[in-house]
Amino acid sequence: MSMALAQKLAADSIEAVAEGRNLQDVLAQIRTAHPDLTAQENGALQDIAYGCQRYLGSLKHMLAQMLKKPIGNPQLESLLLAALYQLHYTRNAPHAVVNEAVESIAKIGRGQYRSFANAVLRRFLRERDKLAASCKKDDVAKHNLPLWWVAYLKNHYPKHWHNITAALQSHPPMTLRVNRRHGNAESYLEKLAAEGIAAKALDEYAVTLEEAVPVNRLPGFSDGIVSVQDFGAQQAAYLLNPKDGERILDACAAPGGKTGHILELADCRVTALDIDAGRLKRVEDNIARLGFQTASAACADARDLAAWYDGKPFDAILADVPCTASGVARRNPDVKWLRRPTDAAKTARQQEALLDALWQVLKSGGRMLIATCSVFVEENDGQLQKFLSRHNDAEPIESRVLLPNKHQDGFYYALIQKH
Repeated sequence: MSMALAQKLAADSIEAVAEGRNLQDVLAQIRTAHPDLTAQENGALQDIAYGCQRYLGSLKHMLAQMLKKPIGNPQLESLLLAALYQLHYTRNAPHAVVNEAVESIAKIGRGQYRSFANAVLRRFLRERDKLAASCKKDDVAKHNLPLWWVAYLKNHYPKHWHNITAALQSHPPMTLRVNRRHGNAESYLEKLAAEGIAAKALDEYAVTLEEAVPVNRLPGFSDGIVSVQDFGAQQAAYLLNPKDGERILDACAAPGGKTGHILELADCRVTALDIDAGRLKRVEDNIARLGFQTASAACADARDLAAWYDGKPFDAILADVPCTASGVARRNPDVKWLRRPTDAAKTARQQEALLDALWQVLKSGGRMLIATCSVFVEENDGQLQKFLSRHNDAEPIESRVLLPNKHQDGFYYALIQKH
């Protein structure tokens, strides 16, 4: 396998995210441009690209400790960061990592950075423990979050901020939702054990794996027996509590995990609505894999009622509104560096028009669940209070803040009834 190629492409992704681009989109583009990457190269690319964003605060801090002045060349800096990640956080052979990085760096410009890169990386190997210890004295390096984000969490979650920052640096668990129409956690754990996959139950229908595996290794995955879904995300359908015979709208439905769960819980008719045709296709694939025939998909902007609404009000609505995704930052670690302090207020304003439009298509006596994968209050409780102040026919039933921990990502849910 060419480690050099994976390292170089991962460095390209670091540079692209630093310019404000989304990591998933960047990696999709890289893979399209390099269709001949082997499975091993793809795996290494994924690991280095995600790992560098997860630990970017520490990596940049350790690099800065070894420099007299900041590096002016983004390509050089990105390759050094990718190499530091491999040296510090992976089991790759150190001499191979250093050699590959130095060879790639030698191709920048007229080769003037070769000896500099070699000196920096070899120094890191000598002083690694000291450099790692210095991360504990710097907030950005210690928490791998921007300072404003740490300050926000301290302010809004004074008792829990430490646990949140620790969770946001960890690797996300791979959690499964067992389709109750085919069994439960107990019966599925037996199937996993038969395949040599270690796992434990989180509740009657949720299972978390000790180590992530490709979905094609999950027994019964293609037959709809099980789905991959975060434990926090699994709470949405339970709170919405669908009943047999109801008409339910899943707004902003992609990629369809919650849509499938609603259909598993009750014999109801679901309309899955999403603005993005490509992502809506994933919802349809998901529903087809689970074997449900009582769901339809509509591609439209939820705010544009004329484009999709047939005039029949819904019994229940899941409003999984677009947000900063701050609660799922360990799954999308680039989010930590891409977000700005004003973003939560901005997305909250965008959510308002969406929620107001959806409220119009809910029948009297019906219920709407506002859902976000955010820990920012502006998008959560702040949004709920504003919504209630605009709609005097709205009554809050319950709201729940799920903070990121070892079992789940961060989510917010608010269930509202319409009078």
